[in-house]
Amino acid sequence: MSANVEIYTWSSCPFCIRAKMLLDKKGVDYAEYCIDGDESARTEMAKRTNGRRSLPQIFINDQHIGGCDDLYALNAKGKLDSLLTS
Repeated sequence: MSANVEIYTWSSCPFCIRAKMLLDKKGVDYAEYCIDGDESARTEMAKRTNGRRSLPQIFINDQHIGGCDDLYALNAKGKLDSLLTS
């Protein structure tokens, strides 16, 4: 069973692109919410992230992972694959 992965992005954000590249490399299907210029969507995202408004913001099975650096840190520690298969 694959995990439910959600990512909030901005289309020209290099960190968003980098995070999606890692997910794509791992063959992960994810729901992308591109919120370019949509302040109400960003406010809704911030509610899910305990106030974090930077992009990207990533969720795996409704667990807030954080941003791009957080995703890569999980991968470097060998913890990302187990989250993605749960």
